[in-house]
Amino acid sequence: MKNLVLELTRIVQAVAMVESPEEQVKLIVDSISEYTSADVCSLYRMNDQLEMHLLASHGLDMPGKVVIPAGKGLVGRVAQTKHTINLGDAASHPDFYYVQGSQEELYKSFCGVPLVRNGKVIGALVVQSALAEPFNPESEAMLLTLASQLAFIVSNLPSSTSHSEKNLRASGIRGAPGVGIGRVILCDSDELAQVADTSCEDIEGTIAIWRNLLLEVGSEIDSERKALGDELSDSVAAIFDAYQMLLADRSFTNMVEKEIRAGHWLPGALRLTVHYFAGLFRAMEDPYLRARHEDIQHLGNKLYRAWRGGSAEHSSFTEPVVLIAPQVSVSAIASVPPELLAGVISFEGSSLSHTAVLANAMGVPAVMGVGEIKGIHSGGLVIVDGNEAHIIFNPTKVVAAEYRRILRREKKLVAKLDQLRDLPAITRDEHRVQLLTNTGLLADITPGLNSGAEGVGLYRTEIPFMVRDSFPTEEEQVQVYRKVAEAYLGKPVYMRTLDIGGDKQLPYFPITNEENPALGWRGVRFTLDNIQLLMTQVRAMIRAFIDHDQLHILLPMVSSTFEVDTFIQLLDDACLQLQEEGLEVIRPKIGVMIEVPAAITQLHFWHKKIDFVSIGSNDLSQYLLSLDRNNSRVAPRYDHVHPAVLHEIKRVVNTAKRYNLPLSVCGEMASDPVAVVLLLGMGVRKLSMSAAKLPQIKWLIRSLSMAEAEALLKRVMKVDNVERIRQKVNKEFDRLELREVIH
Repeated sequence: MKNLVLELTRIVQAVAMVESPEEQVKLIVDSISEYTSADVCSLYRMNDQLEMHLLASHGLDMPGKVVIPAGKGLVGRVAQTKHTINLGDAASHPDFYYVQGSQEELYKSFCGVPLVRNGKVIGALVVQSALAEPFNPESEAMLLTLASQLAFIVSNLPSSTSHSEKNLRASGIRGAPGVGIGRVILCDSDELAQVADTSCEDIEGTIAIWRNLLLEVGSEIDSERKALGDELSDSVAAIFDAYQMLLADRSFTNMVEKEIRAGHWLPGALRLTVHYFAGLFRAMEDPYLRARHEDIQHLGNKLYRAWRGGSAEHSSFTEPVVLIAPQVSVSAIASVPPELLAGVISFEGSSLSHTAVLANAMGVPAVMGVGEIKGIHSGGLVIVDGNEAHIIFNPTKVVAAEYRRILRREKKLVAKLDQLRDLPAITRDEHRVQLLTNTGLLADITPGLNSGAEGVGLYRTEIPFMVRDSFPTEEEQVQVYRKVAEAYLGKPVYMRTLDIGGDKQLPYFPITNEENPALGWRGVRFTLDNIQLLMTQVRAMIRAFIDHDQLHILLPMVSSTFEVDTFIQLLDDACLQLQEEGLEVIRPKIGVMIEVPAAITQLHFWHKKIDFVSIGSNDLSQYLLSLDRNNSRVAPRYDHVHPAVLHEIKRVVNTAKRYNLPLSVCGEMASDPVAVVLLLGMGVRKLSMSAAKLPQIKWLIRSLSMAEAEALLKRVMKVDNVERIRQKVNKEFDRLELREVIH
């Protein structure tokens, strides 16, 4: 028998090259049948009614037409028991289910294994033989291994391949939140990679054309930047600066000229250069730097299109569109009127790509890294769900109507909630809750204010660092922070010191070779080891707020008294330095983020050293549950209303109350209606969230009494699983008739 690993690799690679789902499943069953020497190989997919659809078969008739009722037959038993069934005489088994016309009576033996994805059975893989004997243990074990690996492929196939383009779904990585519906626009294909090589007839003339091309494309990038409007933030504008820096990079431009002098025509020289530099970035361990290969390829295609005298970007739009490409470029996004850009889908890429950064700033739903999807065409309808990282191509009328209903409801809801913008978040029994906004891009400032934010509860200072190619100077940081201070004049601003490491990397200071980045050199650990950077940042913060007294400095990932004491000394030194430079310094308040479980038990040691506490619910939940919410294999188990999380947060709230420490909660928990009610019941009176979520949470708070929240919390704290907790809270929402706004 052939090597299992090599054969599996061959099957997966071959399937990836096939255009349609029908061809994919046919290739799977044919390959496995050949590999296992079975007479029959059949692939079944379970639908929502738990019926088993025959997607494809090597050996049986009528694939696509066979439907085995839920729980029926040997296939149904495989799914029900989640266990392999291996028989020498299938027809004699009491669960045998014969499908008329399939000619299954010709085959005696049966070996079926379940296909499992995220703990749920999604189908079954079956082999059969004319020999009346069970498959040998080696074949059974290999079939089980093949099924485990192929489950991912099958999970992304449509449930019925006879209508493969209808309601085709795929999942990826969250690039930017929100839901959008629009017509497919396939854009920015990697045209340069297809360029054939041709000799250069006029070397000097070609080099002159190349140099003029650099100027032309540089001017085009400036125009794209302006097309996005004057409200474009400094952070997002830095993305366009990165393209200009690539155009000015002598190592890049000189290599093109070198290839031209070696006899290649300009497109060929450009293709070789882009391939070389993109390869360098792809090979890097650091995820942020690795993502920069996209920028090189985008720029190469832009230069090639400019050389041809045309543009692949679309200039005429009459209805909402969704841009789709292996890597949707910033240029493609800039070419669409913002009001008509319904979404972005990239086959490749990550949440660290410049495409995702720009989509976030513009409020456009984006899903990244969905993998190559064949058979889609421009003009088809597609739904982009950036909240869940799902996409649906050519949705059925029912599905499309439901999503349109959701969008209409959300628009009406926005109009309704907008009336609350200038009203305080006060419960029905007169308890005041302060609602703040999270931000990190200057483009986020206006939405926060428009949503009625009472300040900034979390300013992520790492974002301006991440979209640059070097550490920003003190003066550059002052300019960025001052805009935030001026926008929220008289309102509190909580600025978190540089929090990099883990999934947040700087392109010019990569943190590599960490076996477990989440537990590694990140947050305050990094900045205290690079104290000169922290001193520069703290000085910039104080200078930016020199005429305001609302600056609060947050320390991320704190886990020891040493870290708190060291920062306090640094802050004192920074204040003294600035005073000696003639500035009238207002010493900012300092606080710690409760993200590391170790901080919970040490809070009573720190209460005289700090001024406030902020619970970072995302990281705290991950660490308490030991679950990476960005890992698709375990993400479904992540939930911040897990009993362990709720009880630990209650402990933090009680400790803060005991020592009169002001406390806030930021992260996704602060914008989840179920969690918000429970936090209110605990005594939390300050929440920080994205601007988009703020009106909804304000409406919820104004619709409740604190007494109701406290009573609900008391009942919930006795519950031992997430599902029942959410059921109890949602039942209360139904009783109070709150579903219209919170779902």
